[in-house]
Parts: sequence; structure tokens; C-alpha cells
Amino acid sequence: MSTYTDNLLWRYATKEFDTEKKIPDDILHELLEATRLTPTSYGIQPYHFLVVTNAKLREELKAHSWGQGQVTDASHLVIMCTKKILGEEDIDAYIRDMATTRGVTVDTLKNFRDMMGNTVSRMTPEDMELWSKKQTYIALGFLLSAAAQHHVDSCPMEGFSAPEFDRILGLAEKNLTATLICPLGYRSANDTSASYKKVRFPMEELFEFKA
Repeated sequence: MSTYTDNLLWRYATKEFDTEKKIPDDILHELLEATRLTPTSYGIQPYHFLVVTNAKLREELKAHSWGQGQVTDASHLVIMCTKKILGEEDIDAYIRDMATTRGVTVDTLKNFRDMMGNTVSRMTPEDMELWSKKQTYIALGFLLSAAAQHHVDSCPMEGFSAPEFDRILGLAEKNLTATLICPLGYRSANDTSASYKKVRFPMEELFEFKA
């Protein structure tokens, strides 16, 4: 049985996907559930994910992704979007959800709600969007890790026009912006990059221990 690190060594940024192989529904659910469980600041989850299988839409998006074939050839295309502004209504909705989930009243969460609200209210719109995007990158890490565990190939990508994606997908009116895209599927037998050795700094160079 392969270990967690074996699976991380197995994964790579897949350049060519097998267009005939599709991710089974139960495996896809596992990947999305792992992504849903991502930790975020205050647990606020300032993002939204689109899972795109529509071939025509993906062709349109490919034109704004520098023609990269992964956008259309992978089994699924996950578009990881960030909330541009977190308002009072977002915080209140989260607090209500927390109260329901934990079986407590909203009033008992007032101190936590006020602390979170004060932090968010001090941010400029630019700082707020950057803060939220950082949370989205954490979610990407969980998605990639879960995919590797199930031997599902992936290719995290920033090489696309976010303004065009936002326009095509109608994200601006939803207070969202496309931050990352991640095609998921199974590698093509023709993808020679699968055989490349992974290049990472050695552990003794990357980590420093302070006892």
C-alpha cells in the first residue's frame, strides 16, 4: 500500500490528460469533500468553487487560458473563486450556520462574531481580497493532496485571464473573482512529463530546527 508521501511523489502537474477517462462520482465527491474541509481564517471560507464539465463552456474558457489543453481535456475543471468583499451579511450567515451546527444560540457567539467583524472591517477592499485569496490557495493544497491520495491527476494553473473568466461565468455580479483553476482527471500515456523526477530542495536545506 502506498504511503501519503508516495502519493505526493507520484503526482505532478499533468500536461496531457486522457480525454476518455472520467473521474467516478464517488471519487469526485471525496475530492470535493476534502476541499470543503479546508481550514481557513476564523473558518469563514471566503470562496466558492465551480466544477465545469460543459464542453462548449470549457472551449470558451480555453481561449482565455493561453490555449492550454488541460482546460478542455481533463475529466473535470475546477474553478476556484474568491469572494472579493466580505460583508456583514457574510459574517452573520456564517455565525448562524455555526450556531445551528453546534446547537448553540447566536447570542453565545457574539464575542467571536464581534472579533471577526472588527478584523474584517479594518481591511481595505484590496487587503480583504488578498486575504481571501490566500485562503483559496490553502483550499487548492487540500484538493491536490486529496487527488494524489486517490491517484487522480491534477494541474493547478494561474495561467488564465481572470477578468475574462469573471465575464464569461458572470462572477462579478456574485461578488466573486476567479483565482485559480485546477483540471482534474487521468494522465495520458503520451504525457512524457510524468516520468520527470520531482525537483525539490533537500530536507536539510529546506528545514532549520531550533531546539
